[in-house]
Amino acid sequence: MEIIQIVYSEVLGFLRISQAWEILRAGEFGAFTTYDGIRAFIIPIIPLLLIFEFILSLINKKPQAKVYKINFLIYVANRFIGRFISLGMIVLCIGLFEKYAPFQTSLTWYWFIYGYIVWEFGHFIYHYLGHKVRLFWCLHSTHHAPENMNLSVTHAHFFLEAPYADTIRTTVCILLGVQPEMLFIIMFIDGTYGAFIHVGENMIKDARFGFLNKIMLTPSHHRVHHARNPLYIDTNFCNLLNIWDKVFGTYQEEQLEVKVDYGINRKMDSGNFFDVYFGEFVALGRDVFNTPGLINKILCIIMPPGWHHTGEHRTAAIVRNGYLEHGATQD
Repeated sequence: MEIIQIVYSEVLGFLRISQAWEILRAGEFGAFTTYDGIRAFIIPIIPLLLIFEFILSLINKKPQAKVYKINFLIYVANRFIGRFISLGMIVLCIGLFEKYAPFQTSLTWYWFIYGYIVWEFGHFIYHYLGHKVRLFWCLHSTHHAPENMNLSVTHAHFFLEAPYADTIRTTVCILLGVQPEMLFIIMFIDGTYGAFIHVGENMIKDARFGFLNKIMLTPSHHRVHHARNPLYIDTNFCNLLNIWDKVFGTYQEEQLEVKVDYGINRKMDSGNFFDVYFGEFVALGRDVFNTPGLINKILCIIMPPGWHHTGEHRTAAIVRNGYLEHGATQD
């Protein structure tokens, strides 16, 4: 019976319906007009959509079983390994840096817009470094390993990535005056939308969303971000507001004539949990061991993936610039 209770609790934890169920069972429907009530109503949407998307994949006979299997294993592993680390880092950063902020925002609509723009800046920094620093790419690559896109990909993260990401995003926001209460509201909104943008073609085929594609980041943009095509690689680092991608020149819209090719460029078995989860660390360790000289070994760790001590680099920037300069066509 204890095992059944554990499984039951884990299922409720995955679906994230416990709080909403308690409100419904108590008949306190007025609670849904509060922030906590609204949050309780919204957070189950993505898990339920994931299940619905999986059912659609079976109906469409495009099950993407390998992606769902590996991402489920990653979710289970992360539940046991890194459950509270990220929240701890957020609280630590708030305590350390709030006193150094030159000013403080308040809970008004105009400061909320400011706060969200600042949050996106912090998210851009973390995400950009995750692609441009080899060690950070080892943390982030697990998220890019799936060779299909669906909502389960939102759970595909190495357990240390969230603490690293939240340390950067929280520090940027707190130092620029975003008050903690507003920060947590923004994190909830951004986390929910950040999960949704992984929706796959089994549920939404054309995810450009019309005119919205020009003013915000849509699932179409994020499909581009997960691509390894030379045209698409290392673009669209933002989450909801694409302002910083446009500022820093990393914005790229989906071209219908260039079909998205998901995954990473390292040869790997995307159906092998250990290769998906630890493969980049193994590859980095091998490269560091085989690279001569202490300085080169350090550069191997901090330079972008594809950097080589001989100067024969194959970084994403070089691959994409070469593609754009020579007007290459998609195979």
